[in-house]
Amino acid sequence: MSSTTGPLRLAVVGAGVIGRHHARVAVQHDDLEIVALVDAIPAAATSAADEIEAMGVARPVTTETIEQAIAETDIDVVAICAPSGMHVQLAEAALAAGKHVVIEKPLDTTMPRAREIARLAREARERGLVTSVISQHRFDPASVAVAQAAHGGGFGTVTSGVASVAWYRSQGYYDSGDWRGTWDLDGGGSVMNQGVHTVDLLVWTLGRPVEISAQTALLAHDRIEVEDTAVATVRFENGALGVIHCTTAAYPGLSARYAVYGTHGSAIVDDDRLSYFHIAPDSATLESASTTANATAVADAVDQKADVVPAEHVVGGPAEPDHFVAGHSRQYADIVAAIRSGSEPGVTVDAALVSLATVRGLYVSATLGQAVRIDDVIEGRYDDVVPVVGAASTATEGAVR
Repeated sequence: MSSTTGPLRLAVVGAGVIGRHHARVAVQHDDLEIVALVDAIPAAATSAADEIEAMGVARPVTTETIEQAIAETDIDVVAICAPSGMHVQLAEAALAAGKHVVIEKPLDTTMPRAREIARLAREARERGLVTSVISQHRFDPASVAVAQAAHGGGFGTVTSGVASVAWYRSQGYYDSGDWRGTWDLDGGGSVMNQGVHTVDLLVWTLGRPVEISAQTALLAHDRIEVEDTAVATVRFENGALGVIHCTTAAYPGLSARYAVYGTHGSAIVDDDRLSYFHIAPDSATLESASTTANATAVADAVDQKADVVPAEHVVGGPAEPDHFVAGHSRQYADIVAAIRSGSEPGVTVDAALVSLATVRGLYVSATLGQAVRIDDVIEGRYDDVVPVVGAASTATEGAVR
């Protein structure tokens, strides 16, 4: 039974970079207490516990399995931060023990396992358990403002959107872990590992994706199975069209950004901050714009971003204190509220399943060289497709020769 008065007791599974981050978030969150760190490598859990203890809180217990942690201490919530391909077995163990579950992105690396997590989450929901998937950027004030405008009609008819992640990852990054750059445990490359959050924001903002067409390539790295560059076009249920671009070969490493364009307004979010925001101020402006012969709707349209979010969430504004922690903390506040109230969390497993299916659909499309329906991906039609980087372009080259 979850604590109803004091902080919720959190166990973190996986004592790597992201697992330690979740633990630090818990230390700084009034409604959370880190009580256990789990890792198959005991030294990793011990060293993470040392870091937490040094922050001035009680030392969490350390174990090699989640079952051991559950047996040794009282736990309300389990945060799964292990390699993506292990998510389903860990979620099953935690939910079976009656614990709420938080899964670090992505939901998993394959659709069958992701569907299994969704099934487990639905069954657990009937027992009052909350399962959520980390998409912390859905809680960034800039993205909240853009989504509200898109969903509430502020942008008029949303016509298109662009998600672009232009990052840099060295060969050493991929060589630093045997699981990195593998289909089995990493689930993909620049899209699945680096771009998944920005793709999720595009899907969240533009609505249900219907069809995707993509190409992938491995252009700048060795000794990995996955792509370092990908592009795709997406058609959404409301008719909007989207573009996805992800790479880990953009020296020296630029930003993650997405843009939303509509008939009454548009917005751009760049590295979690609002870069541009404009909604037509009144109907007279829209009527005037409909008759103009100019290249733009109105002359000198005012960028309204400073009026939409606080200064620390605007490009060029002051830095948000401890921004990296703040993002996860905002989502954990939502998760805690859902647990305490018995409501659905802001990010459900089913929502994460759609975003994962969009990424999986991208890889299937690039492999088969054809457009792919997202519902077919969700329903399992392409479960047997083994992703191949650059497959479509290789086939085309062979035909030309």
